Amino acid sequence: MLTAIIDYESGNLHSAHKAFERMARETGAGEVIVTGDADVVARADRIVLPGDGAFPACMATLKGHSGLYAAMIEAIENKGRPFMGICVGMQLMATWGREYRDTRGLDWVAGEVIRITPDDPSLKVPHMGWNDLILDTDHPVFEGISTGDHAYFVHSFHMAVTYASQRLAHVDFGTEVTAVVGTGTMIGLQFHPEKSQATGLRMISNFLNWKP
Repeated sequence: MLTAIIDYESGNLHSAHKAFERMARETGAGEVIVTGDADVVARADRIVLPGDGAFPACMATLKGHSGLYAAMIEAIENKGRPFMGICVGMQLMATWGREYRDTRGLDWVAGEVIRITPDDPSLKVPHMGWNDLILDTDHPVFEGISTGDHAYFVHSFHMAVTYASQRLAHVDFGTEVTAVVGTGTMIGLQFHPEKSQATGLRMISNFLNWKP
């Protein structure tokens, strides 16, 4: 079993790699590697797409690695390999990103990435720090996770989904902010599981052992 964390110069790769590697070792889920090699992504059993920064820049950088991008699309869309997007990697799953300029996303989850606008003016954006997950829909990646468990967020934009069934969890930040999306063999986490202690590690473990 091989899990590939895609290196396209737009993610917190070191801490993510350590967290995935630890949980793979503890659960016997095989090898975890960080790679920008299209051939490795093409043969991977699971794919993780991290992302830090602005939506347009991350999408442009990902597509700029043409062989890598094509290998990712083939593995996920055509071969149905389990996929996890993290932070901006999750946002790229949307149809549109509205940060700075309108940018087409991967269109795996219908919706758009918009700025967080809390109703309470005392709540400052970016949404940064710990928040309580509110689970909306059952999912195997939530095994052992409950509403009220904490996750660590750092973001100013979130995904407004078109179909409620594809929003799996949210948090309250003066408004409902999407925390987890999913469809088919794909799941996306707005928060950083590698920084979310027991909750994040459990979700990583669940993903590594998920058999959709």
